[in-house]
Amino acid sequence: MFRTIGLAALAASLLAQPALAQDQRVEIGVTVGWAFSDGVDTQSAILGPDGNFYSRIDPKDSFKWGLSGAGYVTENVELGFMFSQQKSVLQIDGTQKVDVGDINVSNYHGYFGYNFMEADATVRPYAFFGLGATNFGEVEYTRLIGGAPGTTQSATQFSTTWGLGVKVYPSPSVGVRLGIQWTPTYIRSDAGGYWCDPYWGCYMTGDPKYASSWDLGGGITFRF
Repeated sequence: MFRTIGLAALAASLLAQPALAQDQRVEIGVTVGWAFSDGVDTQSAILGPDGNFYSRIDPKDSFKWGLSGAGYVTENVELGFMFSQQKSVLQIDGTQKVDVGDINVSNYHGYFGYNFMEADATVRPYAFFGLGATNFGEVEYTRLIGGAPGTTQSATQFSTTWGLGVKVYPSPSVGVRLGIQWTPTYIRSDAGGYWCDPYWGCYMTGDPKYASSWDLGGGITFRF
């Protein structure tokens, strides 16, 4: 669904292209970088088959790559879709730290981006905001001490993404992109206490838990 939304947004932006004064109305990018990842803690410590207690689960910091495509609605505003994937290892932590197995963390986001400066400027700072989903792939857990091997199910959760950086164009059609990106992914909500109102009474509030990734990366962008 999120991939369809992203493609629809990109198609809509391309239909608006004839009104633009700039020559390059479509931008495609390839990026590589490093992801600094944080997972979530568990609601209570879990006793593992190895006799240790575990209270946290995280993807390890690792390599990440991505693709993006966008159409310019104006000389500064772009609408597009981005995909990225982190090649990581799922890790559990508690009385000891254990690498469980390899995991792919994939992100799908439609986004709104703003490019500063003129369309033909050599250096263009940018910022963007996106909505979509993060998929945590299945994990073959053959590394747990004292436990039987198996495979976890993949899971997809709602996420947003935020980023900023700079694009440098040594030529009108080819540029270099450097930036930072933050992607928080909603995991669950724990009971956070009670909130009381004099008219509506008291009710339980939630404490949302997010897994997040800070990405530093760079790549090549092409304008058409």
